[in-house]
Amino acid sequence: MKMRVMTPADLDLVIGWAAAEGWNPGLEDAAAFRAADPEGFFVTEQDGEPIAAISVVNLDPGFAFLGLYICRPDWRGKGVGMALWNHALRHAGDRTVGLDGVAAQQANYAKSGFVRTGATRRLEGTLDAQDSADIRPVEPADLPGLLALDARANGYARPAFLTAWVQPLETRRTLVLHAPDGPAGFATIRRCRSGSKIGPIVAPDAAAALRLIRAAAGLFPDTGPVIVDVPDSNDALGQLLAETGMVETFATARMYKGPPPPAASILHAPATLELG
Repeated sequence: MKMRVMTPADLDLVIGWAAAEGWNPGLEDAAAFRAADPEGFFVTEQDGEPIAAISVVNLDPGFAFLGLYICRPDWRGKGVGMALWNHALRHAGDRTVGLDGVAAQQANYAKSGFVRTGATRRLEGTLDAQDSADIRPVEPADLPGLLALDARANGYARPAFLTAWVQPLETRRTLVLHAPDGPAGFATIRRCRSGSKIGPIVAPDAAAALRLIRAAAGLFPDTGPVIVDVPDSNDALGQLLAETGMVETFATARMYKGPPPPAASILHAPATLELG
């Protein structure tokens, strides 16, 4: 049994495990995940076969994010996952590490020094798509402005991840809220195993965030429900989505080991629960 960094094939396998667990990953997540930190994805293998996985992705010099923590069912309860957990956390060094954990695991995460700071509610449903004159597809010239907005929204920079995340793909698109002096917000929608998730959503207020969501919803029509993960630190958007008929289907706790980053009110949804 040994622990090692994932190969691209390993990551595809583990994203399949995540789908089997009901986590509903995006159809083209792997490349953007690896772009964030190729050395931040780990597996334990037995007889050449991966049996457990985790990611601890170093996003900037002060911050890392933990996700994709999965152990194959036939290896659970044998200490394999915890050994890999401890191994992977060393990759973060002295960075603050964040995670979005399910309620059943919060006590276990707390034993490793993670402290709950809030929650994220997943809202899901259908809503009418609606274009806005000041919302358009992302352009290459927008990238510096999007990187700056994302860093201000989250309290840390993640240029490698976001640069890959906002590139237009067949199943992933980004829209920009245009203003005279540059982007005022943006949102990325990606098709998933079921429906389409929208995130990150960065906007000056909840009303603008909802306009971005409605515009994004029209990019992948007839592919199932729209899904948005809304942090409770900025629940005004959650209230607006509930008024459209969207309902909560899932919730996680946001936890940090180390000082939490100073997130801003312009963050209305994270990009993904696996990388923040």
